[in-house]
Amino acid sequence: MKILTGNDLATGDVVWWTGSDWSRHVEDAADVGEAGERIGREEEAARRVNVPYVIDAAETPEGPRPAHIKDRIRALGPTVRTDLTLKPADPAAGNWVI
Repeated sequence: MKILTGNDLATGDVVWWTGSDWSRHVEDAADVGEAGERIGREEEAARRVNVPYVIDAAETPEGPRPAHIKDRIRALGPTVRTDLTLKPADPAAGNWVI
């Protein structure tokens, strides 16, 4: 599975491509397959996202789980202050083993 991520141009938030828009929640991410690079270029040109890139992810019952630890941390927020972590739409997402 391939998903597309980047940063919201207006807020700097980590965002995930849903298939039609961007979400702050990784569990909303859609499999972009081979279209990820093209979608990323189009979204960046439209100034909706900054530095989009495609990553590998595993499909889980709760939604996509980024394969690389860097992107799992990006999905959940800072690891040093839990009061700043993103509260995922799916509370079980915080149970990932990083």
